[in-house]
Amino acid sequence: MPTDTKRVRGPEVSQSPSLFLPDGRQRDQVDVRPVFVRCGLVSQAKGSAYIEAGNTKLMCCVYGPKETERKDETDMKCGRLTTDMRFAPFSCPERGSWIQGSQDKDFSLMLQESLQPAVCLHKYPRSQIEVNVMVLENSGSVLAHAVTCASLALADAGIEMYDLVLGCSIRQDGASYVVDPTYTEQNSCSSVSSENQGGLTVAFLPSLNQISGLQSDGEMTEETLTAGVRTCIEGCYKLYPVVQQALTKAVRRAALPPPES
Repeated sequence: MPTDTKRVRGPEVSQSPSLFLPDGRQRDQVDVRPVFVRCGLVSQAKGSAYIEAGNTKLMCCVYGPKETERKDETDMKCGRLTTDMRFAPFSCPERGSWIQGSQDKDFSLMLQESLQPAVCLHKYPRSQIEVNVMVLENSGSVLAHAVTCASLALADAGIEMYDLVLGCSIRQDGASYVVDPTYTEQNSCSSVSSENQGGLTVAFLPSLNQISGLQSDGEMTEETLTAGVRTCIEGCYKLYPVVQQALTKAVRRAALPPPES
């Protein structure tokens, strides 16, 4: 029987294209986007950090410890941690405003709740530490990367901490999930079923093996939520060596002797 030379025969074993994301990552795998981290970029701040994950870009600056601005909020036994997270007007697909909106305030509160358990505030009585995060480009998973960036900036500022705080998020879409979702993946739904649709962000202390913050939205079953938390923890462990290397480089740069004049 003659063969059809014009037809390209496919491989015996193949995978569906829906398993792969546009940037090459795989669904249902702990596959985070490439991350670039740098500490000590802002000389005017006590500590600073910059993080880039895919197209998501954030900058964090830490000021303090310094005297509290309001005397009625002064605590004689421990310090106070304040967080401020804002989106640059050009950071989102739709141009925003410099005025802090409800989303900025919610993210600032979540950031504070995630960082506070890791900071030794009892070491800084009658003082306050300010953490300011600016989202330069929002391409998804901003809260998770804001937690990591703020933790790096606190460490760069020399603030005593129990452990670093790393963030990771997933997007649950029916029986499938995506780790470290992009802005499009966070707001898209490819599953026909309305069950197990939502997002999850976990703030994790890797050395202590403790969760300091958890934020979820949508509807997910208990089993799905538990599996999502474990996936986020695994994603945090993948980021840990990158963060350690960035801090080590920052310490080495700070320890270098001044150039001879």
